[in-house]
Amino acid sequence: MESDMDKLEYLQAVVKKALRLYPAGPLSGPREFSEDCVVGGYHVPKRTRLIVNLWKMQRDPRVWSDPLEFRPERFLTTHKDIDVKGQHFELLPFGGGRRLCPGVTFGLQMTQLVLASLLQAFDISTPGNASVDMTESPGLTNIKATPLEIMVKPRLSFSLYDQLWLTTWNSEVS
Repeated sequence: MESDMDKLEYLQAVVKKALRLYPAGPLSGPREFSEDCVVGGYHVPKRTRLIVNLWKMQRDPRVWSDPLEFRPERFLTTHKDIDVKGQHFELLPFGGGRRLCPGVTFGLQMTQLVLASLLQAFDISTPGNASVDMTESPGLTNIKATPLEIMVKPRLSFSLYDQLWLTTWNSEVS
């Protein structure tokens, strides 16, 4: 399955979109200017500390049309070349530059793999097909204000999952 991940472009777009709207941390780690400089017409003296509001930046309507809409398709068309590895200032959920999160590649791979595995194995819905309230509570990390309630139903019978698990286990052991 891992070798097929590059072919799952829509899944990758969903992950990028989720990281744009809901970064794990709403603020970047602090940075300190090593020399005097001018940023956006403002003089910034040496030793000034900067903390970037990633949450706000990644919802900027000057960059993202309808920034609060969950439209992964943007990452397949107009924003296709934007990645999450610190090269594009529109999307920095893992930071950027020399202080880029060292776990970015592992984090992305695991997020995509777990999401693909869950979607492949289960039908997931909300009770009564209710809408999900995505309101966040303030804090150092982005946490939903209301708990997520979902129903998870296996796509296959339990006996088939047992067979798949045993087959996978036996192939990894031998």
